Amino acid sequence: MISSNDFRPGVTIEMDNGVWRVVEFLHVKPGKGSAFVRTKLKNVQTGSVLEKNFRAGEMMPQAVLEKSTMQHTYKEGDQFIFMDMSSYEEATLTAAQIGDRVKYIKEGMEVNVIMWGKQVLEVELPNSVTYEVIQTDPGLKGDSATGSSKPAIIETGAQVMVPLFISTGEKIKVDTRTDTYLGRDN
Repeated sequence: MISSNDFRPGVTIEMDNGVWRVVEFLHVKPGKGSAFVRTKLKNVQTGSVLEKNFRAGEMMPQAVLEKSTMQHTYKEGDQFIFMDMSSYEEATLTAAQIGDRVKYIKEGMEVNVIMWGKQVLEVELPNSVTYEVIQTDPGLKGDSATGSSKPAIIETGAQVMVPLFISTGEKIKVDTRTDTYLGRDN
């Protein structure tokens, strides 16, 4: 159990048969009446956002989440096979369980899998990963001054906007959180 006075961004609680993460909180002490905690909560499973007030000191069950490092070993159909790096056990995750970051997963990549009991809640990718550009329009010499960009397809099939001077076969760094080009990787 956790007190509403201990809410901080990132704290997870169990409420309404689900796991909710505190996004924002504010302790309010009105001039008249008792104090309360105004929060913005995000459902970890569905992504929905809820604003809710709790009485100061109200006890809520804290969600116990397990984080384990797993390596993506291979893909079979629409299922991704991961191996736990500590116990060497295999786990199968679907694209729906991984979410929209599935477009950045490649073989051999280590990810953090966050579970609540036996249910997979999230798959955390590294913040930046190096990929090879497999298709883009040809780059022209001198195209670095304008700051324009063009679409490029990377080795996982995802599309990223890159500067005009990037050409097919180059290795680039991509921010997996914001889908943005970070630079060349030599």
